[in-house]
Amino acid sequence: MTNQKLYKGSLQTIILKLLAQNDKMYGYEITQKVKELTQGELKITEGALYPALHKLESQGLLDVEVINIGNRLRKYYKLTENGAKETKNRLAEMQLFLKTMQQLVNPKFSIE
Repeated sequence: MTNQKLYKGSLQTIILKLLAQNDKMYGYEITQKVKELTQGELKITEGALYPALHKLESQGLLDVEVINIGNRLRKYYKLTENGAKETKNRLAEMQLFLKTMQQLVNPKFSIE
């Protein structure tokens, strides 16, 4: 998909979903997993990813663990208990949004 703007409002939900599935991940790992899962259609830049991660952390949805890997510090992000609950809420909202959009753009086809 050439229009990355369509994904912009979904970035936090994407991050939360990945962390729910993978326990803990570091930033580059998140970008690569999204690229893999979308077969290269969605490429998350550092300029979009890290502000989203910091916002989720400030909202109390993520914990950060810093681990020394070789001579580098790597930040791993993990869902908090509230983050796990919020992930469920946001995924339900996303499903409803997708269903509504599908009804608008292709009423003959249903996502269910």
